Amino acid sequence: MVSWTGRKVSNGVAYAALGANVSDDSIYPTSFTDADGKLFDSGKQYVLHFSKEQLPPVRAFWSLTMYNDRQLFCDNPINRYALGDRDKLKFNADGSLDLYIQRDWPGKDKEANWLPAPKGKFVPMLRLYWPTDAPPTILDGSWKPPALKRVP
Repeated sequence: MVSWTGRKVSNGVAYAALGANVSDDSIYPTSFTDADGKLFDSGKQYVLHFSKEQLPPVRAFWSLTMYNDRQLFCDNPINRYALGDRDKLKFNADGSLDLYIQRDWPGKDKEANWLPAPKGKFVPMLRLYWPTDAPPTILDGSWKPPALKRVP
């Protein structure tokens, strides 16, 4: 089950709201459930795994941003609210990437790829800037982010 919903800022909003991005410039897939369709539980651990070929196809940058249930940033022990391609992430030997979403520290070997979850409900959102035109593309829906999987 794909757990992301796409969120586009319409051209009309961009026209009326100075500074708002049009959908060709940014898309914000948001997830409310894990790969099994269950609501996120801050007492659990999750992983977002991108195969090498599945990394977000953007020309500018991407990030995974953490929000609480009121769509606000929330305090965490390392003051990290997003992770993305501008961070010093640790890639797997095959070029894939694992991002760890959990409340508790995952250990030194995973800390670079850890996005702390708040106590209580949370909502992860991808922020994808300047999507590519070449397939697979975010714009036509042929690229979809992988679901967040709960770690047993």
